Amino acid sequence: MTLPQETVTALRTLDLGLFDVGPGKRRILCPGFLITTNAGRRILFDTGFPPAYATDERAAAAADGLDRFGRLVDFTAAQTAEGALALLGLRVSDISHVILSHSHIDHVGSLPLFPHAEIILTATERAEPAPLYFGVNRPMAWPQARYRTVKRATQICNGLRLIPTPGHTAGHMSALVTVGGSCVMLTADAINRVSEPAEGFPDADDPILAAKSAAKVMRIARQTGAEVIYGHEPTQAATLGRRSWP
Repeated sequence: MTLPQETVTALRTLDLGLFDVGPGKRRILCPGFLITTNAGRRILFDTGFPPAYATDERAAAAADGLDRFGRLVDFTAAQTAEGALALLGLRVSDISHVILSHSHIDHVGSLPLFPHAEIILTATERAEPAPLYFGVNRPMAWPQARYRTVKRATQICNGLRLIPTPGHTAGHMSALVTVGGSCVMLTADAINRVSEPAEGFPDADDPILAAKSAAKVMRIARQTGAEVIYGHEPTQAATLGRRSWP
Protein backbone atom coordinates (compact mmCIF):
# COMPACT_ATOMS: atom_id res chain seq x y z
CA MET A 1 0.00 0.00 0.00
CA THR A 2 1.04 3.56 -0.64
CA LEU A 3 -0.52 4.70 2.66
CA PRO A 4 -0.69 1.48 4.72
CA GLN A 5 -1.54 3.14 8.03
CA GLU A 6 -4.40 5.22 6.69
CA THR A 7 -8.11 4.60 6.18
CA VAL A 8 -10.64 6.40 4.02
CA THR A 9 -13.01 8.43 6.19
CA ALA A 10 -14.90 10.47 3.56
CA LEU A 11 -15.71 10.58 -0.13
CA ARG A 12 -17.45 13.44 -1.83
CA THR A 13 -18.16 14.40 -5.40
CA LEU A 14 -16.98 17.60 -7.04
CA ASP A 15 -18.99 19.35 -9.73
CA LEU A 16 -16.46 19.91 -12.52
CA GLY A 17 -18.85 21.11 -15.20
CA LEU A 18 -21.81 20.19 -17.36
CA PHE A 19 -21.16 19.16 -20.95
CA ASP A 20 -23.60 18.83 -23.84
CA VAL A 21 -22.57 15.90 -26.05
CA GLY A 22 -23.82 17.17 -29.38
CA PRO A 23 -27.29 18.57 -30.19
CA GLY A 24 -30.09 16.44 -28.78
CA LYS A 25 -27.84 13.64 -27.49
CA ARG A 26 -27.20 13.95 -23.76
CA ARG A 27 -26.10 16.43 -21.13
CA ILE A 28 -23.58 15.06 -18.68
CA LEU A 29 -21.86 16.03 -15.46
CA CYS A 30 -18.08 15.80 -15.41
CA PRO A 31 -17.36 14.83 -11.81
CA GLY A 32 -14.26 14.68 -9.71
CA PHE A 33 -13.97 13.01 -6.34
CA LEU A 34 -12.28 14.04 -3.11
CA ILE A 35 -11.14 11.24 -0.83
CA THR A 36 -10.08 12.01 2.74
CA THR A 37 -8.18 9.71 5.09
CA ASN A 38 -8.08 9.53 8.87
CA ALA A 39 -4.68 11.27 8.77
CA GLY A 40 -6.28 14.26 7.08
CA ARG A 41 -4.72 13.45 3.74
CA ARG A 42 -6.73 14.54 0.72
CA ILE A 43 -6.69 12.59 -2.53
CA LEU A 44 -8.23 13.90 -5.74
CA PHE A 45 -9.67 11.46 -8.29
CA ASP A 46 -9.62 13.21 -11.71
CA THR A 47 -9.18 16.93 -12.32
CA GLY A 48 -11.80 18.06 -14.85
CA PHE A 49 -11.44 20.39 -17.82
CA PRO A 50 -8.58 22.87 -18.31
CA PRO A 51 -9.22 26.11 -16.37
CA ALA A 52 -9.02 28.08 -19.64
CA TYR A 53 -12.52 26.85 -20.46
CA ALA A 54 -13.88 28.87 -17.53
CA THR A 55 -12.52 32.16 -18.88
CA ASP A 56 -13.04 31.79 -22.63
CA GLU A 57 -14.80 28.52 -23.42
CA ARG A 58 -15.33 29.35 -27.09
CA ALA A 59 -11.67 30.09 -27.78
CA ALA A 60 -10.44 27.10 -25.78
CA ALA A 61 -12.86 24.70 -27.49
CA ALA A 62 -12.02 26.01 -30.94
CA ALA A 63 -8.30 25.61 -30.28
CA ASP A 64 -8.76 22.04 -29.01
CA GLY A 65 -11.34 21.06 -31.61
CA LEU A 66 -13.78 20.17 -28.82
CA ASP A 67 -16.49 22.31 -30.44
CA ARG A 68 -16.83 19.61 -33.11
CA PHE A 69 -17.85 17.14 -30.40
CA GLY A 70 -20.02 19.19 -28.05
CA ARG A 71 -19.90 22.14 -25.70
CA LEU A 72 -19.65 23.02 -22.06
CA VAL A 73 -22.97 24.49 -20.98
CA ASP A 74 -21.99 25.11 -17.37
CA PHE A 75 -18.36 25.63 -16.45
CA THR A 76 -17.48 28.50 -14.17
CA ALA A 77 -14.39 29.25 -12.09
CA ALA A 78 -16.13 27.43 -9.23
CA GLN A 79 -16.24 24.27 -11.37
CA THR A 80 -12.55 24.11 -12.09
CA ALA A 81 -10.62 21.75 -9.83
CA GLU A 82 -9.20 24.73 -7.96
CA GLY A 83 -12.60 26.39 -7.62
CA ALA A 84 -14.40 23.23 -6.52
CA LEU A 85 -11.80 22.69 -3.81
CA ALA A 86 -12.10 26.32 -2.72
CA LEU A 87 -15.83 25.82 -2.14
CA LEU A 88 -14.80 23.26 0.48
CA GLY A 89 -12.30 25.62 2.05
CA LEU A 90 -9.35 23.82 0.46
CA ARG A 91 -6.43 24.93 -1.67
CA VAL A 92 -4.72 23.09 -4.49
CA SER A 93 -1.74 22.67 -2.16
CA ASP A 94 -3.91 20.65 0.24
CA ILE A 95 -4.05 17.75 -2.24
CA SER A 96 -1.38 15.13 -1.51
CA HIS A 97 -2.22 12.66 -4.29
CA VAL A 98 -4.01 12.86 -7.64
CA ILE A 99 -5.43 9.67 -9.11
CA LEU A 100 -5.96 9.89 -12.85
CA SER A 101 -8.52 7.49 -14.30
CA HIS A 102 -7.20 8.35 -17.76
CA SER A 103 -5.85 11.35 -19.61
CA HIS A 104 -8.72 12.66 -21.72
CA ILE A 105 -9.38 16.40 -21.60
CA ASP A 106 -12.24 16.29 -19.06
CA HIS A 107 -10.16 14.25 -16.60
CA VAL A 108 -6.63 15.58 -17.08
CA GLY A 109 -7.32 19.28 -17.68
CA SER A 110 -6.17 20.65 -14.31
CA LEU A 111 -3.37 18.16 -13.72
CA PRO A 112 -0.68 20.87 -14.21
CA LEU A 113 -1.96 22.54 -11.01
CA PHE A 114 -0.72 19.61 -8.91
CA PRO A 115 3.03 19.19 -9.51
CA HIS A 116 3.51 19.03 -5.73
CA ALA A 117 1.28 15.95 -5.44
CA GLU A 118 2.08 12.33 -6.17
CA ILE A 119 0.21 11.43 -9.36
CA ILE A 120 -1.10 7.88 -9.56
CA LEU A 121 -2.11 6.33 -12.88
CA THR A 122 -1.59 3.13 -14.81
CA ALA A 123 1.80 2.43 -16.31
CA THR A 124 0.13 2.13 -19.71
CA GLU A 125 -1.38 5.62 -19.52
CA ARG A 126 1.86 7.17 -18.25
CA ALA A 127 3.79 5.52 -21.10
CA GLU A 128 2.01 7.82 -23.55
CA PRO A 129 4.39 10.60 -24.67
CA ALA A 130 1.76 13.16 -23.62
CA PRO A 131 -1.74 12.99 -22.13
CA LEU A 132 -4.30 11.72 -24.67
CA TYR A 133 -6.31 14.94 -24.27
CA PHE A 134 -8.75 15.07 -27.21
CA GLY A 135 -8.67 13.53 -30.68
CA VAL A 136 -5.29 14.05 -32.31
CA ASN A 137 -4.56 17.11 -30.16
CA ARG A 138 -1.98 16.65 -27.43
CA PRO A 139 -1.09 20.19 -26.34
CA MET A 140 -0.44 19.28 -22.70
CA ALA A 141 2.83 17.80 -21.45
CA TRP A 142 3.03 15.50 -18.46
CA PRO A 143 3.82 17.79 -15.50
CA GLN A 144 7.18 17.46 -13.78
CA ALA A 145 5.98 15.59 -10.71
CA ARG A 146 6.29 12.38 -8.72
CA TYR A 147 4.46 9.56 -10.49
CA ARG A 148 3.38 6.22 -9.11
CA THR A 149 2.27 3.78 -11.78
CA VAL A 150 -0.16 0.89 -11.37
CA LYS A 151 -0.04 -2.35 -13.38
CA ARG A 152 -2.61 -4.42 -11.48
CA ALA A 153 -5.32 -3.97 -8.86
CA THR A 154 -3.64 -1.94 -6.12
CA GLN A 155 -4.66 -0.99 -2.59
CA ILE A 156 -3.63 2.62 -1.94
CA CYS A 157 -4.87 2.63 1.65
CA ASN A 158 -7.56 0.92 3.68
CA GLY A 159 -10.73 1.64 1.74
CA LEU A 160 -9.21 2.68 -1.58
CA ARG A 161 -8.49 0.09 -4.26
CA LEU A 162 -7.50 0.97 -7.81
CA ILE A 163 -8.57 -1.36 -10.62
CA PRO A 164 -7.11 -1.19 -14.14
CA THR A 165 -10.03 -1.23 -16.58
CA PRO A 166 -8.60 -0.91 -20.10
CA GLY A 167 -10.80 -0.36 -23.12
CA HIS A 168 -11.99 3.22 -23.10
CA THR A 169 -8.28 3.94 -23.25
CA ALA A 170 -5.54 1.34 -23.04
CA GLY A 171 -4.56 2.63 -19.61
CA HIS A 172 -7.93 3.39 -18.07
CA MET A 173 -8.45 2.82 -14.33
CA SER A 174 -11.44 2.69 -11.97
CA ALA A 175 -11.60 2.78 -8.16
CA LEU A 176 -13.46 0.99 -5.38
CA VAL A 177 -13.89 3.16 -2.29
CA THR A 178 -15.05 1.80 1.06
CA VAL A 179 -16.04 4.37 3.65
CA GLY A 180 -18.04 3.79 6.78
CA GLY A 181 -20.51 1.06 5.90
CA SER A 182 -20.65 1.99 2.23
CA CYS A 183 -18.84 0.77 -0.87
CA VAL A 184 -18.75 2.98 -3.94
CA MET A 185 -17.51 1.94 -7.37
CA LEU A 186 -16.12 4.87 -9.35
CA THR A 187 -16.21 3.41 -12.84
CA ALA A 188 -15.01 6.60 -14.57
CA ASP A 189 -15.25 5.93 -18.32
CA ALA A 190 -14.94 2.17 -17.98
CA ILE A 191 -18.74 2.57 -18.07
CA ASN A 192 -19.48 6.19 -18.75
CA ARG A 193 -23.26 5.74 -18.88
CA VAL A 194 -25.75 2.99 -18.06
CA SER A 195 -26.62 2.42 -21.71
CA GLU A 196 -23.02 2.08 -22.91
CA PRO A 197 -22.73 -1.73 -22.61
CA ALA A 198 -25.90 -2.24 -24.66
CA GLU A 199 -24.59 0.24 -27.23
CA GLY A 200 -21.37 -1.75 -27.61
CA PHE A 201 -19.02 0.84 -26.11
CA PRO A 202 -18.88 3.14 -29.15
CA ASP A 203 -16.70 5.68 -27.29
CA ALA A 204 -14.01 3.16 -26.40
CA ASP A 205 -10.67 2.78 -28.13
CA ASP A 206 -11.13 -1.00 -27.83
CA PRO A 207 -14.83 -1.91 -27.46
CA ILE A 208 -14.13 -5.62 -26.87
CA LEU A 209 -11.68 -4.91 -24.08
CA ALA A 210 -14.03 -2.26 -22.69
CA ALA A 211 -16.82 -4.84 -22.45
CA LYS A 212 -14.55 -7.15 -20.46
CA SER A 213 -13.53 -4.36 -18.11
CA ALA A 214 -17.14 -3.29 -17.61
CA ALA A 215 -18.10 -6.86 -16.75
CA LYS A 216 -15.27 -6.98 -14.20
CA VAL A 217 -16.34 -3.69 -12.63
CA MET A 218 -19.95 -4.80 -12.29
CA ARG A 219 -18.91 -8.19 -10.90
CA ILE A 220 -16.86 -6.49 -8.19
CA ALA A 221 -19.75 -4.11 -7.48
CA ARG A 222 -22.12 -7.05 -7.01
CA GLN A 223 -19.66 -8.90 -4.79
CA THR A 224 -19.09 -5.89 -2.54
CA GLY A 225 -22.58 -4.42 -2.70
CA ALA A 226 -21.06 -1.21 -4.04
CA GLU A 227 -23.10 1.69 -5.33
CA VAL A 228 -22.04 2.28 -8.92
CA ILE A 229 -21.14 5.82 -9.98
CA TYR A 230 -20.81 5.95 -13.75
CA GLY A 231 -18.42 8.30 -15.47
CA HIS A 232 -21.03 10.54 -17.10
CA GLU A 233 -24.50 9.07 -16.57
CA PRO A 234 -27.09 11.82 -17.32
CA THR A 235 -29.57 10.58 -14.71
CA GLN A 236 -26.94 10.91 -11.98
CA ALA A 237 -26.01 14.47 -12.94
CA ALA A 238 -28.81 16.16 -10.97
CA THR A 239 -27.58 14.96 -7.58
CA LEU A 240 -24.04 13.69 -8.04
CA GLY A 241 -22.38 17.07 -7.55
CA ARG A 242 -23.68 17.18 -3.99
CA ARG A 243 -23.07 13.59 -2.86
CA SER A 244 -20.90 12.59 0.06
CA TRP A 245 -20.18 9.38 1.92
CA PRO A 246 -20.62 8.42 4.72
